[in-house]
Amino acid sequence: MIVIKGIQFGIVLAFLAGPVFFAILQTSAERGFTKGVLVALGVSISDAFYVVVCYLGLISLIESPTFRDQMAFVGGSILILFGSYHLFVKTRKATATAKVATETKPYRYILKGFFINAFSPMVPILWIGYISIASIDLGLVEDSEFAVFFLSMLATVLLTDIAKAYLAGRLSALITPKRMIWMNVIVGIALAIYGVRLIATGLHLI
Repeated sequence: MIVIKGIQFGIVLAFLAGPVFFAILQTSAERGFTKGVLVALGVSISDAFYVVVCYLGLISLIESPTFRDQMAFVGGSILILFGSYHLFVKTRKATATAKVATETKPYRYILKGFFINAFSPMVPILWIGYISIASIDLGLVEDSEFAVFFLSMLATVLLTDIAKAYLAGRLSALITPKRMIWMNVIVGIALAIYGVRLIATGLHLI
């Protein structure tokens, strides 16, 4: 029962459209399935980090308005940087060569997934909500029960992200230099918009 609940909540979480969603699809389509999986792995590592942090009783820090505002500014800035990179750097690379470059340092993709996910203020808020659901709605009290629930969730999210990477990777044969340009433009704009929204939220403009 706990595993089934974890899977159900994991599926819902996996299909939330955000910067991570676009990052996995873009990386897989452009760089291949393996690189997309590495981004998904980075996302899972950051999710696991937040689960542990929240469960160990640091929820009060994450719930602090000042901390959330600071996190929104830092996270928004990082997303804008990633978006600018896709808009102004990767588009030039796409026009310079029709062949997709091969990255020789896989850890960069893991870090990409980790940081894009880790600095989104919505992520810790979501995990705080899921911890509340697990303890209040599902009535989980034992450490082992929480472990099974969140491992089920994290495994479901990771497997779903891998499926996204696989489907996007299958489209790599259809990628042309022109399509690569547009893909990077779309991803860059999407990431920049998320970044601006986060900063605006931290400044209480929206």
